[in-house]
Amino acid sequence: MSLGYVASRTLESTVIVIGIVSVLAVVKLRQDLAPAAGADKASLILTGRQLVAFHNWTFLLGPSFCAAFGNGILLGTVMYRSGLVPRRLALLGVIGGPLAFIAATGVLFNVYDQNSPAQSVLTIPEILWEVSLGVYLVIKGFSPAGLKALDAQQRPQRTASPALAAAS
Repeated sequence: MSLGYVASRTLESTVIVIGIVSVLAVVKLRQDLAPAAGADKASLILTGRQLVAFHNWTFLLGPSFCAAFGNGILLGTVMYRSGLVPRRLALLGVIGGPLAFIAATGVLFNVYDQNSPAQSVLTIPEILWEVSLGVYLVIKGFSPAGLKALDAQQRPQRTASPALAAAS
């Protein structure tokens, strides 16, 4: 699950950077709209609109889907299972992730518009999860009981007999 979380966050960051580059391209196109540039103004406007649409898609696929899957479902499940944070707090991620995923799917299939009230309401638990996890970890840190349980799980089990241990 940890590797899935890292992969999801890496994909999310990559998609966000692609969206930023498309917006920077729009800025460059706006600068080229000067009469001295000699470019066809209508084609530059059309290209700019396409790049903005591309940015909107990257914003949907990156932060919406990847954050819902990575931050909500994967990280929430890891925190719930490990006991590193209170279970009620981790449940916000376990519940908020699928809701944010549903919200992004609704936008993808034109059930409602991006940044609509329906998408916002479905995304609120995910937002609360991310904010409250950060605040909780800054103020209290990981649960000592959860850390002890993880430490106990990672210690190697000694199964060798005392006679074998003495011989080595």
